[in-house]
Amino acid sequence: MKYYAKPIAKLIGKLTKLPGIGPKSAQRLAFYIMNDSDEEVEELVDAIKDVKDRIDYCEVCNNLTEHERCNICSNDERNRSVICIVESPKDIIAMEKTGEYNGLYHVLHGSISPMEGVGPDDIEIKGLLSRIEDEDEEVEEVILATDPNVEGEATAMYIARLLKPLGITASRIAHGLPVGGDLEYADEVTLSKALEGRKQV
Repeated sequence: MKYYAKPIAKLIGKLTKLPGIGPKSAQRLAFYIMNDSDEEVEELVDAIKDVKDRIDYCEVCNNLTEHERCNICSNDERNRSVICIVESPKDIIAMEKTGEYNGLYHVLHGSISPMEGVGPDDIEIKGLLSRIEDEDEEVEEVILATDPNVEGEATAMYIARLLKPLGITASRIAHGLPVGGDLEYADEVTLSKALEGRKQV
C-alpha cells in the first residue's frame, strides 16, 4: 500500500474486506470510484448509508425489511401453514426465484457449528418455536432448507427433533445432482444424496 496516497490506500484496504474482493479487484474498484463523477459517488455513499440506516430484521421471520414485517410475512396470499427454514436472507431470494414456493420463511442467521462455537442458542431457533406454538399461526409443515453441509445437516436434524413432539411435519429439501450435471463429475456424497432422494417415475 506504500505506492498509493493514503486516501486511496485506505479505500483499497476497506474494499478488500468485502467478501470475494481481492487486492486487484479492490484496486480496480478504488480507481473506478476515484474517476467516477462526484454525483455518482455521492449516490453510492447515500445507498450504503440508506441500507445501514433503514434496513432491519422482520419481527416475524428475521428477513431483511425496512418495515416491522417483511413483504412476505405481510402478504395475506401466502400459504401460512408452511414455513421454510433457511440460514440467511440470501436463501429466501434463491427460493423465491424458483416461483415454486408460496409459504412463509424463517431465517436462522447461521447454523449450528460447535467448531466455531455456534450453538442452538446463537441462532434464531427460539423465535421459530414461538411461531409454531402460537395458535393463530396454524403451522402444519416445516421445510428444512439449510445448506447441504455438515453444519446445515446438524441444524436440520436438531430442529427436526424439536418439532417431532409438537406434531409438526418436518421435511428436508432434496440434495443431489444438479440439472444438466454429469455423473462422472459428481462426488461420492452428492451421488449418495441423489440415491437417497430418488423417487418413482
